[in-house]
Amino acid sequence: MWIDDSSKTKVSLERNDAEIISMPSKALPEFITRLSFGSCLSEKKDQSIWNNIAAEKPDAFIFMGDNVYGDAYYKDPIFDDPNMPKMQAAYQELAQSRQFKKFRDQVPVIPTWDDHDYGLNDGGASYKFKEKSKNLFLKAWDIPPGDVRYQRQGIYASKTLGQKGQRIQIIMLDTRSFRTELTPTDQYNAPGKERYIPSTSEKGTLLGLEQWSWLKEQLEKPADLRILVSTIQVIADGHGWEAWRTMPYERNKLYKLIKDTNVENLIILSGDRHAGAFYEREDLAPFKIHEVTSSSLNLPGSYWRSKNNDTSIESGPYRTTPMQYEPNYGLMDIDWNSRIAHVSLVSPGNKTFDKEISF
Repeated sequence: MWIDDSSKTKVSLERNDAEIISMPSKALPEFITRLSFGSCLSEKKDQSIWNNIAAEKPDAFIFMGDNVYGDAYYKDPIFDDPNMPKMQAAYQELAQSRQFKKFRDQVPVIPTWDDHDYGLNDGGASYKFKEKSKNLFLKAWDIPPGDVRYQRQGIYASKTLGQKGQRIQIIMLDTRSFRTELTPTDQYNAPGKERYIPSTSEKGTLLGLEQWSWLKEQLEKPADLRILVSTIQVIADGHGWEAWRTMPYERNKLYKLIKDTNVENLIILSGDRHAGAFYEREDLAPFKIHEVTSSSLNLPGSYWRSKNNDTSIESGPYRTTPMQYEPNYGLMDIDWNSRIAHVSLVSPGNKTFDKEISF
């Protein structure tokens, strides 16, 4: 069970979503040596990839958003229904998946959300049903009432496991609840400008003031290895889809925070893109900043590329591997003695990308 430990405050909760089936998972272990992660799962499609991940015998699985596709299309009659019936149905269908039930009985699941399980495609702070969506999320993922996420806005959370010398800190950002509006593209579908272009304003925010302050506090806490889960990509610069690049001021703020807190033991994980790859920057701090994107578990970008006869290669000035458009998940083996994380992007039946990251 995932319980945020960045605050121990206990609060009361009035639940009004009894119709949602909770999805408890195996309790987290005290010690982590193998971590798995992934994103973007359609509850309506084949979920056999859970068998592949379970066979890796990970100590935990980080579910990095778009864990269900419960957002309603704006022309759909239920788009303005405050009960969010499509989201409720999506969670119920995932909860009833035999493959996922077997998986979460074996592997602890650590979830966050992205836009499709937030409730609005590319949605941000202005989404009018975000509190309802949050209640559904907390109930669906069996988050206990004592968790601090019930009393504050958003679903950001942090957890540290292990003893000194083997402490892993997992920081889950909320890139939805506080994010101000993005700048629409001026060339729809143009390479690098597909949907959005970088904002020139310094007034927008991606995390919001409170989450920024909280993140600084988390990065100042003792840890031997830090995992920062962003859901949307941080380093990637080669596309015009959602990413931190759409808010350059906010991304530079994150880079500066990473540098100022000297967290050279940090690895960024992201999803969202329906493609996976490794990214790296070595020009921002005295140490390299690493990112691994894993997406999608069963909605691969290869489907749309084939359908549209798309053979283009996305620009990737900081990408260190080719893009993996087939279904994929991430795997991280942690060697605490040598202080090396062996990270793999695994696509069953396809090429596996590997990287060793020192921490």
